[in-house]
Amino acid sequence: MIQLFRKVYISVYRERPLFCKSKNNMNYVSIKSTEGKLILAATILASGMAFLDGSVVTIAIPVIQSTLHATLDSMQWVVNIYTLMLAALILISGSLGDKLGRKRVFLYGIGLFALSSLLCGLSQTIGQLIAARTLQGIGGALMIPGSLSIINTSFEEKVRGSAIGLWSGFAGGVAALGPFLGGWLVQTLGWSSIFFINVPLGILALFLTLRFVPETKNPDTHRLDFLGTALIFISLLTISYSLIEGPILGWNNSIVIGGLALGIVTFFAFAVTEMKVKEPLVPLHIFSSKLVTGANIATLFLYFALNGVIFFFVLNLEQLQQYPPLFAGLSLLPTILLITFLSGPAGGLSDKIGPRLPMIVGPLIVSVGMVLLTLAGNHVNYFISFFPGLVLFGIGMATVIAPLTKSALAVEHKFSGAASGVNNAVARVAALLAVALLGAIVLFLFSSQLTKNIVASSLSTFEKQQILSQKNKLGAIELPSSFSDMKKAIAKENIDDALLYSFRSAMGIGAFLAFLSAITSFLTITNPPKKS
Repeated sequence: MIQLFRKVYISVYRERPLFCKSKNNMNYVSIKSTEGKLILAATILASGMAFLDGSVVTIAIPVIQSTLHATLDSMQWVVNIYTLMLAALILISGSLGDKLGRKRVFLYGIGLFALSSLLCGLSQTIGQLIAARTLQGIGGALMIPGSLSIINTSFEEKVRGSAIGLWSGFAGGVAALGPFLGGWLVQTLGWSSIFFINVPLGILALFLTLRFVPETKNPDTHRLDFLGTALIFISLLTISYSLIEGPILGWNNSIVIGGLALGIVTFFAFAVTEMKVKEPLVPLHIFSSKLVTGANIATLFLYFALNGVIFFFVLNLEQLQQYPPLFAGLSLLPTILLITFLSGPAGGLSDKIGPRLPMIVGPLIVSVGMVLLTLAGNHVNYFISFFPGLVLFGIGMATVIAPLTKSALAVEHKFSGAASGVNNAVARVAALLAVALLGAIVLFLFSSQLTKNIVASSLSTFEKQQILSQKNKLGAIELPSSFSDMKKAIAKENIDDALLYSFRSAMGIGAFLAFLSAITSFLTITNPPKKS
């Protein structure tokens, strides 16, 4: 430990060069060196904050809603505006890093994220909070691809899988801690604390980045694709808005239909634009690599499943199993620990044996774990019904994350920022779809099953209407005080049955998509030729 601090002291105060030239004239650092560890620490801290906010806020939603007197629709946007900004702007931020400097854009992202986190915690109205969350999403969009492209240009190819595994394991582990950490912070320090915690973390990440991360850029980049940026932003915004508002306004609503139509048209316009402009936002030639294309398709399927599990599993524990928020978050601990501590070794293994086998086996294990989760009933024993599935889920994700990410970044170094932006955009779009599209499916299935159950129940017509008018709340339906104990028991049983039915369907869809991820890897992922 003393020797480590001595090396840091020399690096900071005597400005010792951190990098050395490799044989191919690229500046690389050893993953085991002090410098390599500090670069990883900077990227993990920054991206970990962004990932954390994607999950920690969900637990605080009920408290924020009651404190700021917000509507349900407003609270949905508190969650989704953050993910939307990540998905829509993460592409341009990768290109910005390639052009302006990956370190510079990374620093801008950290600073904006920390500042907006402070503004979130100080918000006095729901409008202020949504505005601050928008800025948070922009900051996160600048940070996440920057962290990956910095890793991609800092470590040699033969150890890059291990570096990405450590990054994804610790950063992903921080994100998975969100429900548990959020529950503890909200219960002990209030909802503002979930945002204030990012400020000191951001300051530390700024310091480490300023001192230890070298500046790199793509010297061939001269202009930015603002038209492509505008088109993809409009496409993701309108599609996301329609998917989020569809269950509320109705799928036949002209605004919802128009939004979906506009989103699809602008997406195709974006694709055409990218084929014609000289320096596109997304260099489409990177998809000429079967490895890169397959990795991004596999990412879409797998991260849809991942976000669906986290969102709806926590919902199941709180609304169906009646776990308090803190214990609901704690229930994810097996998955958290497995992803955190196995992703690094799994990345090192993929460096040795190639990405193909881990990218096939990992999603298959995830799929089996999700199938086990579909078998759980109501008021079940956690260790019998949930623990085995969560363990398999964690092992599968730990196996696949590093080789999946490394494969998606298998491009020329000058396109590292763009490739990182594409892969992260795909992951964020998958998160949007998991919450918006899968949420719409779950709500439809819940409503259908609840209507079927309630209509066949012994409740009066008026009592049935009181329950069915709240069906968009899922398991949070409030039973009228006028109901007798017997009527409350009947209503609760029917609500729980509908919720269990929709939860099992969500897990089943996730399991199928994880299986599709494995099939995609089987068809597209190949190991690089062995060097003689």
